[in-house]
Amino acid sequence: MRLGIACLMLSYVLSQFYRAFLAVLTPVLEADLGATKPELASASGWWFLAFAAMQIPVGVALDRIGPRRTASVLLAVGALGAAVFATAQSPLAIKIAMALIGAGCSPVLMASYYIFARQFSPAVFGTLAATTIGVGSLGNIAASLPLTAAAEVFGWRATVWVLAAITLVIAATVAAVVRDPAPAPAGPKGSVLTLLRIPALWPILAMMLVCYAPPGGLRGLWLGPYFTDVWSYSRPEVGLAGLWMGLAMVAGSFAIGPLDRWLGTRKWVVFGGNAAMLAFLVALWVGPQQSALFATLMFVGIGLFGSTFPIVIGHARALFPPHLVGRGVTLVNLFGIASVGIAQEVTGRLFAASEAAAAPPAEGYAAVFGFFAATVAVGLVAYLFSRDRTD
Repeated sequence: MRLGIACLMLSYVLSQFYRAFLAVLTPVLEADLGATKPELASASGWWFLAFAAMQIPVGVALDRIGPRRTASVLLAVGALGAAVFATAQSPLAIKIAMALIGAGCSPVLMASYYIFARQFSPAVFGTLAATTIGVGSLGNIAASLPLTAAAEVFGWRATVWVLAAITLVIAATVAAVVRDPAPAPAGPKGSVLTLLRIPALWPILAMMLVCYAPPGGLRGLWLGPYFTDVWSYSRPEVGLAGLWMGLAMVAGSFAIGPLDRWLGTRKWVVFGGNAAMLAFLVALWVGPQQSALFATLMFVGIGLFGSTFPIVIGHARALFPPHLVGRGVTLVNLFGIASVGIAQEVTGRLFAASEAAAAPPAEGYAAVFGFFAATVAVGLVAYLFSRDRTD
């Protein structure tokens, strides 16, 4: 089982890479395909929306056929998406490719969480979940300077072809080494609707809607255009900024994992982290032209404190009956991932409206930062009504 979990973690590294690599490839896709920033924001959104759309069927598949077949088959779809990306001749092809890749990546984290929920106690779920996020966030790092270097040396098409091959190999490895947990004890019939009838779940879902959208959206796309347009960064410099934010996300994930057990609370760990992230977002919103160093530090802060995703899932997981664990964790994940896709569509339109008004680039990015800040503030208010869980 340990080898299987390690393989799923490797798959999640790939998932994190794919959701972040557009930030580095934006300049070359603009030059080669004539793609605009709003179109690439939409393409990034398609990744998250396809990922989110798969969560309910993935949850059913995890409960009924197990993580091995669910993850391996869909990863093969992701490999197909990477091949479409490598041969793309238009922004629309990039969007279709991102949707296929998003669908392909949709089961890998939840497959790990399903195994953790079925084979480990609820008390350590948050730590295991955060460790997986921390390891997976290495994909964020690979999607910064290493991707920049590979694209410079081999070209972006050849680089993505290699990624397609790697994805297919990992899919085959998952099929070979992952072992499904024993079937859950029979319980009363239920579905996602059963879970949605749990009142205590709703404030947690509200938090899930906003906690990942800022780091996911900014690292996934807006970091690259912002530093290019406002601070005239070169592609290697953008890669370095992405590296710093990626490292912060790795550090945040590992640091936050055991805090719920050390402090005896999940609610206030989540609330404190997101309140700090809100402060960094507001600072960027108010001062998008303060300085390049200031902006980098703000992005790092967002990455560091915006790492509460696994603890929010752990908070919700304590509410799920054993026979609905797969559907439960994927339902919560749906709220977190879909919000990024929707946010990318909204922020793309906000930025396009600013461009249409001939406003300075910094004003368009300020609108993006302001949108993320406002949504996090609303989510924090809703989350105040949640009940704490430490089991």
